[in-house]
Amino acid sequence: MTWVIWRQYRVTAAIAGAMLAASAVLFLITGLHDAARWHAALASCARNGTCGNLSQIVSLTTGPVDGPVYTLTILTLAVPLLFGMFWGSPAVARERETGTVQFAWTQSVTRWRWLSVKTGWLLLAGAIFGGAVAGLVTWWYAPLNALHQNQFQPGSFDLQGIVPIGYAVFAVALGIAAGALIGRSLPALAVTAGVFLAVRLAITYWVRVHYIPAVTTIYSVTQNFPLKGTYWQLARGVVLPGGQLTTSLIANPGSLQQYPGAPAWPASCQPAQQISSTLTCLARLGYRSFMTYQPGYRFWPFQFIETGIFVVLAAALLGVTFWSLNRRDA
Repeated sequence: MTWVIWRQYRVTAAIAGAMLAASAVLFLITGLHDAARWHAALASCARNGTCGNLSQIVSLTTGPVDGPVYTLTILTLAVPLLFGMFWGSPAVARERETGTVQFAWTQSVTRWRWLSVKTGWLLLAGAIFGGAVAGLVTWWYAPLNALHQNQFQPGSFDLQGIVPIGYAVFAVALGIAAGALIGRSLPALAVTAGVFLAVRLAITYWVRVHYIPAVTTIYSVTQNFPLKGTYWQLARGVVLPGGQLTTSLIANPGSLQQYPGAPAWPASCQPAQQISSTLTCLARLGYRSFMTYQPGYRFWPFQFIETGIFVVLAAALLGVTFWSLNRRDA
């Protein structure tokens, strides 16, 4: 069985391996260059006492403004989906379309053993390739993470750590399940893409925020947000004198904003040319600023929680696949 599976997937595995090797060389060259620039800038600012403005005085050439390699890292978001579409979807569907599965099940190999071995190798390949890509991207992002402190933000979070492994395992399991249930490769491929994207978007924008209750910090409108380092901002706004929180008003030393439908600023503190005067007036009347966020130290707990969710979803899909195979006639 293992030899047969290798024969079936050796070309696509070779292509994936070649692309991974080429990406690794590119990430290694540009990553070492950025790491050298980052450490040089850090040493310089330590001597000159300007590390507080480091994000303004250093520009990493592979950074988000003008870096083609940065764009390539964003494209790695699609890697797990590609595994699911081109490895997972045809695994059962193509065999049923061509009828080869009928021959396999009439030999000494049972349908359960056939599916178990095939599924096991595909899931292992997806996890290995997904982990390799995630490892490269995580290493490459280290200088950017140190500079911008934004690895917890949606987008960056999905590229780094261990969650891409969970995405890859889920995508492959989803493709196998879609192929087993539908029995045709192209429809299974389309269903895999649609369901994968829907689940990823739902978890990213609606579920992830609830893994651990967020923290809300209240501080003076005359001060900037006191937390430094990495965090994931969920909401910010103003605490009114009565204690109500509103996100329609923003008040801090760098910004004084009022969105449509927001409560009016008090007449005695109407925004003036000098923002500091207005903020002092607002603080005197009891206005305060607030921010709701996830602290940076929760990055890895969130990584493990989300990876676990996708592994559980993959296990459920495999259960459906085996149930479906057992219900079908040979």
